Parts: sequence; structure tokens; C-alpha cells
Amino acid sequence: MSDFGAYLSACQHRIDTYLTQQLQTGEPRLERLFSAIRYSVTHGGKRIRPMLAYACCEALGGRPDQADTAAAAVEAIHAYSLIHDDLPAMDDDDLRRGHPTCHIAYDEATAILAGDALQALAFQWLAQATALQANTRLRMIEVLATAAGPIGMVGGQAIDLGAVGEKLDLPTLEKMHRHKTGALIRASVQLGALASEQVSEEQLKALGVYADCIGLAFQVQDDIIDIESDTSILGKQQGADLARDKPTYPALLGLDGARGLADTLRLQAIEALQPFAGDALRLRQLADFIVQRQF
Repeated sequence: MSDFGAYLSACQHRIDTYLTQQLQTGEPRLERLFSAIRYSVTHGGKRIRPMLAYACCEALGGRPDQADTAAAAVEAIHAYSLIHDDLPAMDDDDLRRGHPTCHIAYDEATAILAGDALQALAFQWLAQATALQANTRLRMIEVLATAAGPIGMVGGQAIDLGAVGEKLDLPTLEKMHRHKTGALIRASVQLGALASEQVSEEQLKALGVYADCIGLAFQVQDDIIDIESDTSILGKQQGADLARDKPTYPALLGLDGARGLADTLRLQAIEALQPFAGDALRLRQLADFIVQRQF
């Protein structure tokens, strides 16, 4: 896994450099806004979504630079969602990635605008990625918009907010997280594949199964970590979901049951990659990493 560790570091460095370059302004009156945006985007983060975009593009014979815009766009949407999730009207968190949340470090209005700006920038970057064919860019915009919207991430967040204090059954919990967390992970995989400009519909279907499995496994592992880890490792308040009486997989299945589900999903994800043979090594390693991580 040391080689994989080096790959993760290389992907993180690549996307961090790209994002920093994109998030600059020459307008003094906008510097506070851009400062808040950079603060929220560049202060840590696992970068799993950009890594998935890069790994998918490479699995299909593409180059990393072909996936830069896709990786940046999906990370921008993810960062915007975190800024807004942390606001007092939503989850009311004061710690993210080991730092004060955006609305604490700046103010609520600036945090709202920073999230709004990141959402718009994600689609601007895709639209302006002229190295890609126009039909590719259009499809990528559709994929990301669908994943981020009311039948994707935002819809999942709405279900989550409405479920606080409720006792959800397993199918309902799974539906919520396939929207809230899984939709953007699926988009990361699809965007990376489309960026290669040589993916078939059959390959996209197989990658969709992979993405659905790791998207749900990611959330199951997050729920486990929220119980087992501590604030210094998590970079956010440990036990926050439990404190808010949110429905989680360990609450429904117990810790052992949740661990078993995460591993089953990992194996299903790897099985879906059989058509790609050795070309999907990094995607297999990412499936392992998502379930084994402790942060």
C-alpha cells in the first residue's frame, strides 16, 4: 500500500495546486470572499472525490491533466456543501477539517456567498474546459447538476434534516445516503470516465455499480468513525451525529453489523471492476481505502 500512499499524495498535491490556481482574484473588493473560498477548499480534506475522477480517467487510458477540471468541479461542489451544512440553520458545526468552520472564521453571510460561488464555479470550469469536446462538457455538466441537486445531494440533505430524531429502517437510511453522499461520489466516477473521452456506455454502467457500492460504503464507514475515532483525528466534532440523534448504520445494525456491511459493499465494488482487469488497480485500492480509513 506504500505505492498507493504515494499515489494518494500525488493526487492530493495535483488537485490542491490546481484549485489554488483557480481560486485567485485581482479584484480587491472580492478578496475577502475569495479568501473564505480558499480557506474552505484548501484547508485539508481527503480529496477522495478528485482521486476517483483521476483514477477513472486513467483506468480508461486518459491522462491526469484531462481530469483536472472534473476533479476540481466535484471538489468545489463538495466544499460548498460542507460550508452550507456547517451553518447554524443546518448542522450548526464549529469545526471542520481541524479548523473553525467558514462561518466561524469569517461570518455567516460570507460563508453563504462562498458556498454559492463554489457551486457556480464548478459549472463554469466544466463549461470552459475547451480541451474536451463540447458534447463531453455538456454531459459532464448534466451529470454534476443532477448529482448536486434535489434528486441528489441536496435532496439527501433535506431527507437527513427531516429525519433527526426519527427511527428510520434500513432501506430508508440507504435511500437517504445514496442521495446525500453517494450521488456526488457517483458523479466523481462518471466525470473522470467522461473526461477520458473514450468510455463506452457498458463501461459507464459497470463504473456506476462500483460507484454506488463505494458511495454507500463511504457513509457506513463515516458512521463507524464518528463513534470510534476522536475529534483530533476526525477534524470535526466526534459523536456529532449521535448527539443530534441522527439515524446511522451502527445505530441500526450495531458496530459489527455496520463493519460487515461496509466490507460487503467493498467486495461488490471490486467485483464490478472485473471488465477493466489490471487497468482499474487504483479504483480497487480506493475501495479498500474507503472502508479501512479511520478519518
